[in-house]
Amino acid sequence: MFSYVSLEERILSDHPLRPMRAMVDRALESMSAGFSHLYSTTGRPSIPPERLLRALLVQILFSVRSERQLMEHLEYNLLYR
Repeated sequence: MFSYVSLEERILSDHPLRPMRAMVDRALESMSAGFSHLYSTTGRPSIPPERLLRALLVQILFSVRSERQLMEHLEYNLLYR
């Protein structure tokens, strides 16, 4: 029922997504300054562009056919987190 194992421990240390994640982190960090001026100060809080780009990358890499399926996969697949 309860698990005390972190997500990092559940994914293999040599999984191909690990180096890709580091590369994506660096790329998004360099783009973060450009994204900051896109946020509005009024209205509903928006989803960070970095998070949207990560989700699109998962959709492309794992051939998820629709955004609805992508949202389902992101909810239950620990690998994507």
